[in-house]
Amino acid sequence: MNQFQTEGSRLYYLTISRGELFRIQATNEAGNRIPPEIWKPYLYFLDKDSFFGLTAQTDGLDLIVTPADFVRLFQREPHHYVTFAGQRAEDEAWLKLAGKVADSLNDPLLWDHVSVDGGEISINDTYGDEEIRTFLADTIHHQLRQKGLSVGQLPYIQGFVQEAGWEGLADADDYVVAVQLSEPDADEFWSFKVVMRSKRGSVYWSPSKRRADEPIDKALPEKWRPFAEDIKKRQSLFLSLCPSVDRFDEDRFYHAEWTDAEILEFLRNDAEILQAFGVEVSIPSWLKAVQESKIRVKANVNSPIKKASVVGLDQIINFDWQFSLNGHELSMQDFQRLVSENKEFIRIGNEWVRVDSNLLMQLRKMIEEAEDADWTIKDMLFQNVPEIMLDETADEEDPLVEFHLNRSLKTLLDKLLDKRDLPETPLPNNLLTELRPYQKIGFDYLVFMREEGFGLCLADDMGLGKTVQLITYLLHVHGKNPDQPSLIVCPTSVLGNWQKELERFAPDLKVVTHYGSIRPKGEEFNAFLAAEKPDVVLSTYGIASSDDEEMQSLHWSSITLDEAQNIKNMYTKQSRTIRKFKGDHHIALTGTPIENRLSELWSIFDFINKGYLYRIKQFQENFMIPIERDNSEETKEKLRQRIQPFLLRRTKKDPDLQLNLPEKQEQLEYCPLTPEQAALYEGLVQDTVQKMETLTGFEKKGLVLKMLSKLKQLCNHPSLYLKEPYTNAAEILPRSQKLERIVTLAGEIAERGEQCLIFTQYIGMGHLLQQAINELYGHEVPFLTGSMPKQQRDSLVASFQAGKFPIFILSLKAGGTGLNLTAATHVLHADRWWNPAVENQATDRAYRIGQTQFVHVHKFVTIGTIEEKIDSLLVQKQSMSEEFIQSSQWMTDLSDNDLKELFTYSL
Repeated sequence: MNQFQTEGSRLYYLTISRGELFRIQATNEAGNRIPPEIWKPYLYFLDKDSFFGLTAQTDGLDLIVTPADFVRLFQREPHHYVTFAGQRAEDEAWLKLAGKVADSLNDPLLWDHVSVDGGEISINDTYGDEEIRTFLADTIHHQLRQKGLSVGQLPYIQGFVQEAGWEGLADADDYVVAVQLSEPDADEFWSFKVVMRSKRGSVYWSPSKRRADEPIDKALPEKWRPFAEDIKKRQSLFLSLCPSVDRFDEDRFYHAEWTDAEILEFLRNDAEILQAFGVEVSIPSWLKAVQESKIRVKANVNSPIKKASVVGLDQIINFDWQFSLNGHELSMQDFQRLVSENKEFIRIGNEWVRVDSNLLMQLRKMIEEAEDADWTIKDMLFQNVPEIMLDETADEEDPLVEFHLNRSLKTLLDKLLDKRDLPETPLPNNLLTELRPYQKIGFDYLVFMREEGFGLCLADDMGLGKTVQLITYLLHVHGKNPDQPSLIVCPTSVLGNWQKELERFAPDLKVVTHYGSIRPKGEEFNAFLAAEKPDVVLSTYGIASSDDEEMQSLHWSSITLDEAQNIKNMYTKQSRTIRKFKGDHHIALTGTPIENRLSELWSIFDFINKGYLYRIKQFQENFMIPIERDNSEETKEKLRQRIQPFLLRRTKKDPDLQLNLPEKQEQLEYCPLTPEQAALYEGLVQDTVQKMETLTGFEKKGLVLKMLSKLKQLCNHPSLYLKEPYTNAAEILPRSQKLERIVTLAGEIAERGEQCLIFTQYIGMGHLLQQAINELYGHEVPFLTGSMPKQQRDSLVASFQAGKFPIFILSLKAGGTGLNLTAATHVLHADRWWNPAVENQATDRAYRIGQTQFVHVHKFVTIGTIEEKIDSLLVQKQSMSEEFIQSSQWMTDLSDNDLKELFTYSL
């Protein structure tokens, strides 16, 4: 037992596993696994760096920590009330090693043995044993990452860390030592110097020219002279962090004159290191504002042939080039002069701007190529145009080069992509389903657009099979063995659905998910893909946005955004990041009618065909304002014609499609458990299985039925199982992807002007849905339960049929029979009943005589739980008599082993 344990204290045994990160589990003295939420506060009770555990990462019953965090947390004595000890000898060894590594990190002599070799941190063999050296290297690596620095920057910070530690120097009492960068005045050179200010003031002081060469103790004002040695030390340590500073006189204030190139080097490297260690860096405010300024190029594109009927894809086009820099118009002569001068910072009028001289050279080269190479229409329309033409700034969502097509080219584009004349593409032999005629058209369209080099938006109505069309396309593409995988980005709530649908229709495609806390990152991501060689990588919007470096490091075979309205807000980091991903083919899937959401439309087109809908400001002026403010029919038609070639949208109301659709379509909506749900699920199963071993047959049946109800509530939302009150949607929805998906789907259905029924067995689930939908979408949603009087019940049914409210929640028992609700075109089953006949009776409230519309049935299933296993079992045993599956009673007759397999959570 750990020597620090005291009488009355609590003891937790830790099981520690090590990959790139540490995974830690805890058990109590009784041998029961304990969720991190219970014991984590005791571990972090003094840890300010993580805000006392607020930012700590968990995954189910595991606490995830970096090597640096592991050392920091376990180097001190335990909490006075709680003791942590290793479960096994190797776990105890890890805890002891944390203390040893902490001692080494505080050892100034360590840094005499540290070096960087081939991008890796190396510690000399003479320092400690190999285990400590390896752990130290990993810890230093994570310390760098936490400060936003790379391994390559380690040599520049070693001296500083050796002297001041990772947290840097403590603040002085009355003054601040800083570095200042000043713009050129009369000459061409910038000024870089060490300056000071009073802690209570904002004005910087530096020696006058007359006293610039005097020693620091003499150059200082009288009030600071007693601190001359500390100021010297701070200057020396700060300048040691600057790769741009080769050598300097430690006894004098540093002052140097730098060129544009030296300034850029400082901004790219030195400033980042200085700020990582809390050093104050002063640069001109205008320089901060224009660091990413770029020149803009507008190309008016014309065809020498005036009649569109004779213009073809290979028709040579002419360009009329126009330039501007920060809104200032430039002539071709001005542009050529900028390129020739090769300067980074120039003054236009009274304004300083920065231009990328390398970018100017590339632009000039691109323009010369365009003039000399006889570009065709096909070259210009995003297929073979140099990447520089599609670049964008960090602050604006504007293309670097903007094209304006004349009328004949626009007309050609419309004719070229007329979807009624698409070439036929044979269906892949390994597709395990049949496509309906309109789905085959969608597949042909996807393939044709890929071959022609155009992105597209497949905007079929919900339930028409966008997923199967995309899967067929992927089978076709990867049947030709491209060098890179395809990427699908989707909301977290439908990630499981994509996994199941790909497995169902295209088992020959190798699919991997990039999701979860232990997903490969950095170089490991590329190594993982190289080893696995997947055809398809599935990820979510949140992960794709946070792992932007990994995603942007690849040029994907295709990139598909499912529920593409997730990037509709062009200004969010998620939208900006994902729109920068690069692939051979960009595809957007959405069932939302985007024609009436113009900002969303622009954002989606910026992803599929960057620059085609102009810069956002011009799009607002030319389309958004005339349509949204003035309701201009002429402008609507103009926009409709422009987007039509790249947008395929079919709706359920299309008579051509109705002939080929079933009257009712049933679809499983797969949702994973959250880590919180998974931990509670496993704990409940383990506890119940142990109890079953001691019970009689009758007692066991009662326990199984009780557990079944608890598991079903837990699959819906942990607050139902824990009997917690509703707080707000922001807190409730992230705890259950099933609840989040149902609320989102119901909201989307209502926004499209359709109506839906939501069936649930649990009053608590109905209230959660009511409150969340009302809070997020503003709909007052009635909830029909068994306690509702008949008069009120009849009134609600009549109001729903009259279209007075779009969403109706019903208790499965109270609303599953005897009602006529044919106004609904969607039926959502929030939780599964083990008798299919009961679900079908509920569905038939909408799908019955008098229903003239297509009915889409959504059955929500949590992956890896009893819901999925029962659904699979019912499919396998369709020959069972209805009496056998009339209720959940048949499950109570299963053997203990069968019950354990049925209830166990598995992925």
